[in-house]
Amino acid sequence: MPRAKRGFKARRRRNRILKHASGYHSARSRLFAYAKEVVMKAWVYAYAHRKRKKRDFRRLWIARINAAARINGTSYSRLMHGLKSANIGLDRKVLSDIAIVDPKGFEQIVKSAKA
Repeated sequence: MPRAKRGFKARRRRNRILKHASGYHSARSRLFAYAKEVVMKAWVYAYAHRKRKKRDFRRLWIARINAAARINGTSYSRLMHGLKSANIGLDRKVLSDIAIVDPKGFEQIVKSAKA
């Protein structure tokens, strides 16, 4: 019985994995079996960290708002409660940007939240 080589589809699948593994060290970038392991793991990490990035940025924004709020004599939780009570609908991303770029404007926001 003649030897059956794998055809175009299998080569395309292997080359796709090896292309994603380029830049890895040693056999991980050259041998399909190793490359497949690390590429699959990399895809798992990429998926998880796309979700994680949202949490990390929210934590960063909250830390920045808290620091700016404490400079202006209040805490993060009191500021956010005051903003909600005053119907000021700024999200945390915008508040943190204002706190960095325009401290005087942030001071006005804190005063309106305290009132």
